[in-house]
Amino acid sequence: MTFKVINPGLLTTIQDLGRPGYFHLGIPISGAMDRFALRAANLLVGNDEGAAGLEAVFMGPLLEFEVDAMVAVTGAILPPRVDGEEQPLWTAFPIKAGQSLTFDYLKGGARAYIAISGGIATKPHLGSRSTYPIGSLGGFDGRPLATGDMVPLGEGKTVKAGRTVAEALRRGPGSPAELRVLPGLYWHLITERAGKAFFDDEWKVAPEADRMGVRFRGGQPIEFAPREQPFGAGSDPSNIVDGCYSYGSIQVPGGSEPIVLHRDAVSGGGYFTLGAVVSADMDLIGQLQPHTPTRFVRVTLEEALTARRDRAALLARIREDLS
Repeated sequence: MTFKVINPGLLTTIQDLGRPGYFHLGIPISGAMDRFALRAANLLVGNDEGAAGLEAVFMGPLLEFEVDAMVAVTGAILPPRVDGEEQPLWTAFPIKAGQSLTFDYLKGGARAYIAISGGIATKPHLGSRSTYPIGSLGGFDGRPLATGDMVPLGEGKTVKAGRTVAEALRRGPGSPAELRVLPGLYWHLITERAGKAFFDDEWKVAPEADRMGVRFRGGQPIEFAPREQPFGAGSDPSNIVDGCYSYGSIQVPGGSEPIVLHRDAVSGGGYFTLGAVVSADMDLIGQLQPHTPTRFVRVTLEEALTARRDRAALLARIREDLS
């Protein structure tokens, strides 16, 4: 059971929920940039939430199916079509053997998630099918999809077409997008004025944004508190003796443009991090287009944990509605 890639689109990769447990070895978790959207798409077609699907960036692929299947597309507003007939987003719809799945132009967001009943059944690497191109791990030969690829599918469950996620339960960034941030271990390295400006300023997503990190520009440069650089650190005030990076850490090389480290980011390095975007908001970053206005919002640890609980409750409501 397979589908054929006629046109891979701009950048389409196989992703699941990632490969945790290897970060200490320098291997990132990878997986879907918008985990919420992938989970929802899988639930719609009767898959396990962690099943592998497709992550399409800005432009959808053209796929030809060799088997009947149920499909759902979530995340970005990238309307799907079956043999030219438009299908609803965040809703399960059928496709028959011999039919083609195509997509209209992007109308919002950045990454669409395509779940297919049975899930994609490529060979797992370190417990995951997620594509990590830099390490040539997972996916289809460790790379994005290419024209002519025959992608295997697992055995799917029977579910009804028309199952949908209510609009009130769908997540996406607002305008301006708001990303909640918990200040971190190195916050003391910047001045009080710089810390205030970081949260007061409006930033914009830079074109230099990928699965490793998303850069922001437009706010005031970060001013560092006077200090003597420790032995082993670089000469730039943003340098530290090498430290570990958590998922969502915010680097500011040179103090000019914050970079939020995302799914394929390295696990450590010599730049300070002023804090981290809370886990509940990392999905939103996956849907930010270049030049999107963005504000960082300071939160406490308790507020970050509440945000995580709220996100989990939203997923629980989707599971309940689709059960």
